[in-house]
Amino acid sequence: MEYVVFAVVMLVLIVILMLKGLYDYKESEKRFIKKLYDEYGAFPQREYKPEQFANISHYFQKHKKGFYIDDITWNDLNLDEVFKRMNYTYSSAGEEYLYHTLRKPCMEEKELLRREEMIEYFRLHTDERVSYQFVFHTLGKMRKFSIYDYLDYLDQLGERKNLRHYFSLILILLSIVGMLINLPIGICALVCVLIYNNISYFKIKNEIEPYITSFAYIFRILECVKKLQTKKTDILSSEFEILKRCSSSMNGYKRGSFLLMSGGRMSGSGSPLDLLLDFIRMGFHLDLIKFNQMLLEVRKHISEIDQMITVLGRIETMIAIGEYRESLTTYAVPKFTEELSIRADELYHPLLAEPVKNSFSTDQSILITGSNASGKSTFLKTVALNAILAQTIHTCLAEQYTGSLFRIVSSMSLKDDVQGGDSYYMVEIKAIKRIMDMVREEGTPVLCFVDEVLRGTNTVERIAASTQILQSMTKQNCICFAATHDIELTYLLENHYCNYHFSEEIEENDISFNYKIMNGRAQTRNAIKLLGIMGYSPDIIKDAENMAENFLKSGVWQALD
Repeated sequence: MEYVVFAVVMLVLIVILMLKGLYDYKESEKRFIKKLYDEYGAFPQREYKPEQFANISHYFQKHKKGFYIDDITWNDLNLDEVFKRMNYTYSSAGEEYLYHTLRKPCMEEKELLRREEMIEYFRLHTDERVSYQFVFHTLGKMRKFSIYDYLDYLDQLGERKNLRHYFSLILILLSIVGMLINLPIGICALVCVLIYNNISYFKIKNEIEPYITSFAYIFRILECVKKLQTKKTDILSSEFEILKRCSSSMNGYKRGSFLLMSGGRMSGSGSPLDLLLDFIRMGFHLDLIKFNQMLLEVRKHISEIDQMITVLGRIETMIAIGEYRESLTTYAVPKFTEELSIRADELYHPLLAEPVKNSFSTDQSILITGSNASGKSTFLKTVALNAILAQTIHTCLAEQYTGSLFRIVSSMSLKDDVQGGDSYYMVEIKAIKRIMDMVREEGTPVLCFVDEVLRGTNTVERIAASTQILQSMTKQNCICFAATHDIELTYLLENHYCNYHFSEEIEENDISFNYKIMNGRAQTRNAIKLLGIMGYSPDIIKDAENMAENFLKSGVWQALD
């Protein structure tokens, strides 16, 4: 009787715990949905561990055909931070596809208009947007690796057969039959088989555990597709056709998958029922048998899995872009022209809290002069970033943006390559050479950005080589934005480049910048005056100014006494 009471009490406790878990889950769902409504467009508050952030690029690495933003340009423009600023995704599929989108500027206006249609649909239809975001939230993110890491290494598992697992099940069945003939011997045999199964289970499970995680994510993808099919909208009809075809091909994968994937494996949480199922799995190897069956299905349908990840990631990326737009004070939908030109009104940088906006219009290359910290580099990055955003998320941080479709490339924030043994100058000329090679290629026009060309060498050779390099970039299908301290270049290249400049004001030992771009070459020389503001000796300032003045008059430097 006491055993019955104990069993009933335990059963009641399990039921209570399960009901409590279900209640907590439902309440967390309600809170999350409320957040989706109330905090739409709020700045994303996410922390990225280095190993997690590295995985975000793996979808892109698998789909990097054609032109893409290379690593030098990506790092020049600090696009990691730009990505983080607009990452409103809740699934790995969406997160990795958003990253891929930023690295692959689109060269077809038709595709960009299609993105615009999806972006605006979800931005304007709140209930539909929330319901989709909640489904992507249930899909969730991979923890340590990208799913493409697992798919790439499936071959390392080799050919896996279930023969030994079936043999163990036969031994368990024979032991149970033996218990009917001789109870002590039957129990002893059953215990021995179960002990062997438990020992061998963990050895095999440790080997396949990472893949179980990826299989669970694939299963969640299929569940995500199933849920979204109940929320169909005409605007996504072509996407749903792909999802339906791909998910239907994997019915064999889904069949009996509960043997492998408990609620804990699926959601990252656990329950008493999951614990009970784990004991059954250890004894009977049911999940190991199902794993081998599912492995065959995954190997047969890698293409369909990739297509589902692509479609789901694309949909969530468009939703995230709409939310990014909502977070901006001003944005423009870009317009594209077949003429080689670029025009922007009130353009600003996406990472600055209080950006200064600039307007410009040009159909030829631009050379920018001005002192350090006056705004030259920031302006170059602002134009480059908005050109990329125009062709990726179809959103510019401006009042208006019109331009050609470009291949965008830069050489700006370079460093010595200590490990490779290259000096700064070698790194720089290699970076510029890749731009010149791109300019010579036929195809979509190039929009390039060069900050302080050849700063790593002496003045005479720098000016001579810079003149020829920058001139060569104007002979092709290219617009170049270049910044320099060398006023000589503004004269040498005035027939090829429009001159613009940034300036500063020095009053009462203080310096101020307005960061507004202006026509013409810089007329002021304030580098020596800045030394005075920073507390350098007045004698040094006076003597330096005299030397500079004498050089400008004679063209010759006078040796010191």
